[in-house]
Amino acid sequence: MAELATIARPYAEALYQVAKKHDVKAWGVALDALSLVSQDAELRQFADNPKVTAEQVFAVTTAAAKQEALAPELQNFLRAVIENGRLSALPAVVEQFHVLANAAAGVADAQIFSAYPIEAAQLSDVVATLEKRFGRKLEAHVTLEPALIGGIRVVVGDEVLDTSVKARLERMKVALTA
Repeated sequence: MAELATIARPYAEALYQVAKKHDVKAWGVALDALSLVSQDAELRQFADNPKVTAEQVFAVTTAAAKQEALAPELQNFLRAVIENGRLSALPAVVEQFHVLANAAAGVADAQIFSAYPIEAAQLSDVVATLEKRFGRKLEAHVTLEPALIGGIRVVVGDEVLDTSVKARLERMKVALTA
């Protein structure tokens, strides 16, 4: 994976430099759609076919992502990625793009794993508490993980806050067997 990150970094940095001159949030949404489509195995197989042109891959990718009206700069970026055979690196590029955009905005991604769905009002309270705990503005992404039994596990960068029932049971198990 380190190799993929190495490939993705210059693309993400260049893309972010151009996006700063436009609407970074809108570009992020368009890039998310393209990233999702680029992860499809059939599209990658299509792109790897030597009989298929880069323009055909571009057309299929933008149509599948419902992004036919991309900004000219994004079109140029996507064409460069396809022509250089880096479509498989697009998800990593988009991920690094978001990291750069969030760092510039003073925001960090918070991946919240919850055993149960979290209501919008509850989520805003949780995010406010987490922002105090981590000392920065957070953009929360919630993922359901029933194996936690109850509570939440939060990952912000390389920091983890685990208040789940599963983690508590594991700590009790270690304490009892020690």
